[in-house]
Amino acid sequence: MIMFPTGLLSLALWLTLTGSTLAVVQSESPPVKYPLKVGVVGSPPFSSYTNQTFKGISVELWQELAANTNLKYQFIAQPGVKTGINRVTSGELDVLIGPISITAARFKRVTFTQPYFKAQIGLLVSGESPSVWNRIKPLFQVAVISSVGGLFVILFIVGNLIWIAESRRNEEQFPKSYFRGVGNGIWFALVTLTTVGYGDKAPVTKTGKAVTSIWMLITMVAASSLTAGIATVMTLLLSQDHTEQFTQLQDLQGKQIAVVTGTTGAEWAKNYQARLLESPNLEGAIERLKSGKAKGVMFDVPALKYYLYQHPDAAFRIANLSISLEDYGFVLPLNSQLVREINLALIQLKESGRVEEIIEREIQGVSQE
Repeated sequence: MIMFPTGLLSLALWLTLTGSTLAVVQSESPPVKYPLKVGVVGSPPFSSYTNQTFKGISVELWQELAANTNLKYQFIAQPGVKTGINRVTSGELDVLIGPISITAARFKRVTFTQPYFKAQIGLLVSGESPSVWNRIKPLFQVAVISSVGGLFVILFIVGNLIWIAESRRNEEQFPKSYFRGVGNGIWFALVTLTTVGYGDKAPVTKTGKAVTSIWMLITMVAASSLTAGIATVMTLLLSQDHTEQFTQLQDLQGKQIAVVTGTTGAEWAKNYQARLLESPNLEGAIERLKSGKAKGVMFDVPALKYYLYQHPDAAFRIANLSISLEDYGFVLPLNSQLVREINLALIQLKESGRVEEIIEREIQGVSQE
């Protein structure tokens, strides 16, 4: 057996105990100080700040949660989600509440509570009927103009061929004079194309009949295509409904989309290569849509629906475009001692139906006094 001097043994034991104590202290989070500094971020119906009063789904939910767990706190308004999360990580805030989407990138920096709401990201667009110019604009597209131009060129060519074949033996119908003769040839080609067939002009030569036969076969396809094209254009012109601009996510590419800085809506718009017009809040983003600078506003659907509910005369609507589903949760620092306690209280509120009751009332625009 190896014997250690008493002094060295005591020193080794002291170092071991000290190291263990330090390890325990380092693994534990800082003690909670009251009152808690609770940051409030977002927009109605989840949070709002007017006349020194905080309201909304997230606010009321926290108030009941805190009352059930005897948590003392004070609300502090925050300018945005990004700023609020930064203040949680720096220790300036103990909790951040509001419509805050739970994402992997944020989870690396902070802790989230159990989700209390599932929201969809949506796109607010203009709901006004298009102007007269927007209705007739399809007639002036390059494809339409080139098609019509191509048709006139073909009629001109066929008119010339008919005139060349008929002018010597059928001078009465296709005079030798170039302009009159080709004009009659074009007229004959046009009435053949439209299948009207007035019968005032008809080829008599073999060459003329051959050209006419080929032209008639071509017009059997061309006439149906032309009729379908005209019907489509007339439908667009006469329709009282607006033309859907965003029918798939790829339609966002290159479009000017208003977003709120630091939100997941901004991230999704960027992912689909939209041209971002950032604003500090939802009101600013909607103003960009009103002014025509933006083609849409990408934000959480509950907030967009709440805006439309509060502004029934607004000429906006939510596009039929599925972008993303996200969960909302409260934010706390990493290793926070409050996570378990808050999660337990939150689950109890969900099981009692209280969370759903708060959400339904606030979304309908009825605030609890």
